[in-house]
Amino acid sequence: MDLRDHIRGIPDFPKPGILFYDISTLLAHGEAWAVAMSRMASLVRRHQPDLVAGVESRGFLVAAPLALKLGCGFVMLRKRGKLPGRVLGHDYALEYGSDRIEVQEGMVPAGARVVVVDDLLATGGTMAAGITLLRRVGAVVPAAAALIELSFLGGRARLDVPFEALVSYEA
Repeated sequence: MDLRDHIRGIPDFPKPGILFYDISTLLAHGEAWAVAMSRMASLVRRHQPDLVAGVESRGFLVAAPLALKLGCGFVMLRKRGKLPGRVLGHDYALEYGSDRIEVQEGMVPAGARVVVVDDLLATGGTMAAGITLLRRVGAVVPAAAALIELSFLGGRARLDVPFEALVSYEA
């Protein structure tokens, strides 16, 4: 099955000139979603994760069912102020400004193997920040993965771990 058939491109969203790759149509198609999760599990399983970390927010849609399929835990990496309780964070630069990613304190045991997952890898800044944050809390990050990679944006080069994607768009 070609998963591209279940991912729609929406032009000029969220602003003119951007082609948004929408996974809503993939999520809505039961068979295609099951195939995507099975393929993601095959890619990620070889890295033997104890936890799968999902990057806010569409990354949660991929990481949570993936963790369940792999029989491991799931942890959320969220933007500033979205998690209750004590958090640990990492500030990082964006193309036009900065942002912060956080994880709840105590959610990642020291030495845990954590694979970072998102729906899409574009420039790689948020995923790289997630990897840095997880290492700061004592995790081992053996890999990262996404449903979609926009390879023309070069995000993979910003990651210092192996990266896997189910679908890659070249332009």
